[in-house]
This record gives sequence, structure tokens and C-alpha cells, in this order.
Amino acid sequence: MAGLSGRTVRDLRRESRSTVLQRLYVDGPMSRHALGPATGLSSGSVSNVVAELLADGLVEEAGLIGADVGRPRRLLRVRRDSGRLIGVDVGETRVRVELFDLGMSELARTERPLGPRGYEVDAVVGHVADGIGEVLRLSGLAPGELLGVGIGVPGIIEDGGADGAVVHGQTIGWDAVPLELLLRRTGRLPVQVPFFVDNGAKALGQAEMWFGAGRGARNAVVVLFGSGVGACVVAEEAEQGRAVEWGHLTVRVGGRRCRCGARGCLEAYAGAEALVARWREAGGRPSAGAGEERALTELLAAARPADGREPDPVAAAVLAETAAYLGAGLSDLINLFQPERVLIGGWAGLQLGGGFLDEVRGQALAHALRFPASRVGIDLGRLGPDAVTVGAAVLPLAAFFGRGGRHPRPSDGTVPSPAWRAALDGRLA
Repeated sequence: MAGLSGRTVRDLRRESRSTVLQRLYVDGPMSRHALGPATGLSSGSVSNVVAELLADGLVEEAGLIGADVGRPRRLLRVRRDSGRLIGVDVGETRVRVELFDLGMSELARTERPLGPRGYEVDAVVGHVADGIGEVLRLSGLAPGELLGVGIGVPGIIEDGGADGAVVHGQTIGWDAVPLELLLRRTGRLPVQVPFFVDNGAKALGQAEMWFGAGRGARNAVVVLFGSGVGACVVAEEAEQGRAVEWGHLTVRVGGRRCRCGARGCLEAYAGAEALVARWREAGGRPSAGAGEERALTELLAAARPADGREPDPVAAAVLAETAAYLGAGLSDLINLFQPERVLIGGWAGLQLGGGFLDEVRGQALAHALRFPASRVGIDLGRLGPDAVTVGAAVLPLAAFFGRGGRHPRPSDGTVPSPAWRAALDGRLA
């Protein structure tokens, strides 16, 4: 029965389960006594919800904690083995697929180079589908046991309604690609196992905010610095973050041609692809046949030799110019969003490391307004090259918690249920 707010008793119970699960996951182990003030639920509601979650095998006891008065209290935590998730990173040189438990421990992984076909849609769909099949085979997990598959991709993500997520990836040649529908048509997963497609920078931001250097911050900007650059802005009004096409901010009118086709974008100066290209144009000589990652390693070694030799002036100048552009771009984000933290991740950002970060930090703070600059910390992300796959796996995890820990419903059909049935099921869950 629905109350004046339109929410039923089932809705309220699902919300209570969701609140307890999320609090235990983020801050646990916790006692029943501590869960009350942490969740805003009454002690009776906490006891009832915890009893349900224990009976469902989603929560387990995790030892005792002493109390100043009375008996020790039993700690509770989310069971790591109560669900399995897949995260996919459609990256710049490869597709990485990882299978996780609820504690985000890796259970299986596979990587598939993009190869000569690059971002051709059919090729990428094949890599993702084959990768999902491979990690399931390696783990011995039945496809229907998955809570869902999260996928981080370049570009802008549109809700395509019944067809699912549609990707507008101008820099990779994707124009309104119905990625979720194409993956569903491969038939690799039962129809009840959901796909969650989102921007790769947003996936990186999710990971850093849940598990990395963003934990505890109310607002932050997480930057993905790879072949190109992107950013995720997390604020109180957008707790799940939103991807912004920061790399296509114009920094020089009529400047270098960007991968998106426009001129003067930040990505045309600050991305790793542009950095290596500018080094070559200035006379730098990476090894014959070196790919982007190896060439960047060689540029960094030339600009900052570890054996005491003099730095190569060409490499050092290109690196310094890149730091200036990236710092100026970060100052725009600082002025616009006034974050507590700016975190730089992505394979190129992590490879360039702390010395490069110091230069970028100096440039950003020099260009930003004094007040927001005085309150922001600029650091490297903590999660390494797997951050996007971890963040992608957070998408089905968050949806699982949002359902109150209910698993996706099995379906006997080969097509999704009609919209009216999905809406009714949501009310009864």
C-alpha cells in the first residue's frame, strides 16, 4: 500500500536495505549500535534489516568490539562472495576485462589489443563479448550469477531508451553507436544480467571516489590523462559524478588539429598522443616502431635522465610546455567547480609521475583564482592502470545496492520485458 509520498512499504524496506548495505560497504565493519546514527534508521529498523541481510547471505559477522559499558558488540560487514561483477575498460590501445567479487578483489582478467582494426565498432563489440566469456570461463562462474557488467568508453553517453546506452565518440569515429544493444545481441549473457555503459573518465572518477584518493571528499575533479584527456566532476549535487569533455576546451584559437576535428583543443596539446607528436616534430627520435606508451617512456627518460646526464633540451621543453597547458586547463576546472581535490589518473598521468605533477600543480595554481586555489589539493590517483575497470564495476555494484541487495530477476524469454512489466517489477522488488 502506498502512502502520501507514493512509496510503498516495499519501497521503504528496499531503501532501508540499500542504506545499510552502502554504509557497511563504505565504512564497515560496523556494529548494529553504530549503524543507527550512521544511517538515520531506528534501532528496531536496523535490527530488522540486518536480520534480513544476514538471512540472505549478504552480510556476515566480523568479530567483536569492546564497549565502555555492557557487553562487547558484534561487528558486521558485507560478504565479499555474495556477488560477482565485471568491469570493462575500452581503452586507447586495448580492451581490459576484469571479474571482481564485492570487495573488488580481482578474480580473473583478460586484455585484448585493439589491433589494426582499432575502434571499428564490430571489433570492439567482439573484444568486449569475448573478454566477458573468457573471464567467466577462467573463473568457472555461470553467466547468470553476475550482478552486471560495467563498461567505460570514450565519448558522450546517451540514454537510448529501449536500446540502452548509445555512445557518441567523435574522437574514435563513433556516431550514435548503440553499444548496449549490440552487446546484448551477442547472446553472451542472459537477458536479466544488466549492462551499464558510461564514460571512461567518469568510471575513473567513480573508482577514485569510492576506493582511492578521493575518499572522504565532498567534491573533486578526477582527470584521465592518456592518449587524450578527460575529466569527471563530482559535487554534492552530482554525487555519482558527471563526465565533462574537458579535453575539447579551446586553448588556442586556430591551433593544432585535434582528434575530434577541431583546432586548438586542450587534448591537441596535453594528451600523450599530442605530446609524443610534438616531440617528434621538434626533432625527438623515439625508437623505431615504438608505440605511444614506449615513446612516452623514452621522452621522459630523455627529459629527466636518471644517470646524471644532462637533460635533452628538446624533450624537456616539450614536457614543460605540456605541463603548462595541462596546468592552465586544470585552473579552468578549479575556477569553475572549486573542488576540494583534483586527482590525475590514466596511464600517461601515472607514468609521468610526481615530478611532472609538481610542474602541473605550479602552473594550475598560478593561473587559478586565489581563493579556490588556496583550498584545493592536486595529487595523483592511487588506483593505477586498473582504475577504469574498477570504476566500471562500481556501476553494477551501485545498482545492486540501490535494489537493496536484490539480484537481477531471471527471465524465461529472449527479449527484455515490456516497459510496464519492468515498472511493476520495480515497485514490487
